[in-house]
Amino acid sequence: MSKTTELVFVPTPGMGHVVSTVELAKLILRTNHIISISIFILNIPNHSPKINAYVDSQSRDNPYPTRLTFVTLPPVSNSPDPSTTPTHFSSLIHLHKPLVKQAVEDRVRTGFPKPVGFVVDMFCSEMADIANEMHVPTYIYFTSGASFLNLMFYSQSLADDGRNIDVAMEFNKQEFSAVVPGFRNPVTSKVIPALLQDQKGCELLLNLARKFREMKGILVNTYTELQSFGIQALMNGEVPPVYPVGPILELGEKRGGGTDTRDESVIQWLDGQPMSSVVFLCFGSRGTFDEEQVKEIANGLEKSGHRFLWALRKPPPPGGLGVSSDNKPFLEALPEGFIDRTGGRGKIIGWASQVEVLAHPAVGGFISHCGWNSTLESLWFGVPIATWPMDAEQQLNAFELVKEIELAVEIRMDYKRDLKTGKGTILVTAEEVENGVKTLMDMEPMEGKIGGRVKKMSDQGKKALQEGGSSSIFLRRFIQHVLTSAVLPLE
Repeated sequence: MSKTTELVFVPTPGMGHVVSTVELAKLILRTNHIISISIFILNIPNHSPKINAYVDSQSRDNPYPTRLTFVTLPPVSNSPDPSTTPTHFSSLIHLHKPLVKQAVEDRVRTGFPKPVGFVVDMFCSEMADIANEMHVPTYIYFTSGASFLNLMFYSQSLADDGRNIDVAMEFNKQEFSAVVPGFRNPVTSKVIPALLQDQKGCELLLNLARKFREMKGILVNTYTELQSFGIQALMNGEVPPVYPVGPILELGEKRGGGTDTRDESVIQWLDGQPMSSVVFLCFGSRGTFDEEQVKEIANGLEKSGHRFLWALRKPPPPGGLGVSSDNKPFLEALPEGFIDRTGGRGKIIGWASQVEVLAHPAVGGFISHCGWNSTLESLWFGVPIATWPMDAEQQLNAFELVKEIELAVEIRMDYKRDLKTGKGTILVTAEEVENGVKTLMDMEPMEGKIGGRVKKMSDQGKKALQEGGSSSIFLRRFIQHVLTSAVLPLE
């Protein structure tokens, strides 16, 4: 019998997914000392250099050198770039499946313990076929929140209940409104993710949800105090056991690229600002705007009178949703004279470490795209959010934050980008930006108000991970299931 119990992890080859998976692996290894984990990194066009740099840094600074291993797979010839269309992820994962199978078998032949289970990213459920061939269980790691998981299961049930409903068409109807398990308020077409309103994207998510139902369990990056209603809905016995084990975040200074990402000029500027006086605008690695929208944001910030730090990146080349490779600020899109008029209270940057900025005491508000990692980070540091979703499931996250759990103020909940062009489908006006900034920055952190609720949720997120906290209990429950399935003693 091996001294360690080996788990295979397969993350989706996007930086946020890889980082979150690595942090989950470390959390499991800290919690239990007889588990070892091998993380298999899929090699894809355009994304691999940054991911490889991150993996290299994690390997160098590995706190569990005998129990945490990174295996970078060779590239697949003619593999699609997943940044061009979201549905390319499905083809990409399928092409890598034989490589993962071969790599796992090769490691077992060379003396590594046979894995007792697979933990695969939400987009990598097809890897369960390998686990099935090896007669071991598969668990999903769902890097988003419980609400999106509920919507996926609801959509799949709607498609498969025998009524032959075209789910994407249904979700596109302007009048669509439904009571979805896990939500207190009706969910409308305005906040349904664009991927579920696209025929190919919807079919991808429906197939994923069908596959999820075959798994032995689903780990979710959330905590019961944050999404109690949504988690309760998932405990109905109709889906595999759900383990809310978050918030799983990378909070160190060396983040995402293997080098020290600290920007001294940004921190020095923040050091000179009063406490909780700065609103931080950041829309994720893919969050860019055209010149018309940039000017509206700039005018709104100027009229608000508040201090601001704005991560304003140039858009990628036309025709895609990829990540812009240019970290220089998009200054040419700003209104004439804007820098001179706001220079004393504002700073424009191309990029900065989001965690480091949110952790700074000068930051009092966050205008965010509501990506799930960003949402968890903002709550961790107790910074209230104004919602401005872009793509993925972010409209649903914004809806939950504003309407369901009242932890954010709304600039927009229904802003979406066209899946083909990357251009916003509506123009958010300067007045909307101004009102959102003022509402966000003028609120008092009082009990019963948004600011007070955010501070309380911040404390609850930290307690959830501590020994005896809700997420710690669920993580130990998951580990117990893994070890019991492997017929090995608990430790």
